[in-house]
Amino acid sequence: MCEEVVDTDWLQVGDVIKVSPGEKIPTDGEILSGSTTIDQSMITGESMPVRKTPEDDVIGGTINLQGLIQVRATRVGNDTGLARIIRLVQDAQGSKAPIQRYADKISGVFVPTVLVLALLTFFIWLALSHSDLLPEGTIPEGSNPFQFSLLFAISVIVIACPCALGLATPTAVMVGTGMGAQNGKYLHN
Repeated sequence: MCEEVVDTDWLQVGDVIKVSPGEKIPTDGEILSGSTTIDQSMITGESMPVRKTPEDDVIGGTINLQGLIQVRATRVGNDTGLARIIRLVQDAQGSKAPIQRYADKISGVFVPTVLVLALLTFFIWLALSHSDLLPEGTIPEGSNPFQFSLLFAISVIVIACPCALGLATPTAVMVGTGMGAQNGKYLHN
């Protein structure tokens, strides 16, 4: 049997690959000979290395820690588990979840409504500040009716701010996608 160093792009299903200790496993496959422990934490999130013997499956991108093994390639290129995880994460990041579309729709109505309410609040308090309807000392010393009214308008905006809704939804989608990828949920179909 002749050994040859080849680029991983040239690997084909059925090729036999020699993986020495400390090397990354180049593609998904099945161990033909040798036994070892493999660090799969990058793919599965497991904290401890996993013992592998002949006929066990290995995942491309993981690290062979101990023994010399020979692996028959079962999936190569874009068909590997790692490539599928990457593709799923990219698809999830590039698309909107239904809840995110719903949040965008709500924000489209909510933001203008809050701004109108803030303006209305400002003008009502400005009118009250210039009238004799407010008790003496209501407007703090050193402040004027404009500043006093602006304080109420800003309060309406801060309290009703849709930022939490607009920022939380994409953040939750990203965290969920990352956790799913980290835990290997998309690894096996």
